[in-house]
Amino acid sequence: MIKTDELISEAVSLPVETRIMLVNKLLESLNPSKKDIDDLWAKEAEERIADFRSGREKAIPGEAVFKEIREKYNK
Repeated sequence: MIKTDELISEAVSLPVETRIMLVNKLLESLNPSKKDIDDLWAKEAEERIADFRSGREKAIPGEAVFKEIREKYNK
């Protein structure tokens, strides 16, 4: 089995594109994607955008949201 320092040395000598792919694969192995959850979030986002565009929902300015949070929690 290859030693860790040898593996790292090999990895950093790879072309940038290959290193990017390697990093992505390593990150995925630490936090595997949950496709069903990702799909649900995408559907929720699409529904919210549709509601906003149709006028069923309205945007609230960020300043107003943060003001309300400060008032609620800075007591």
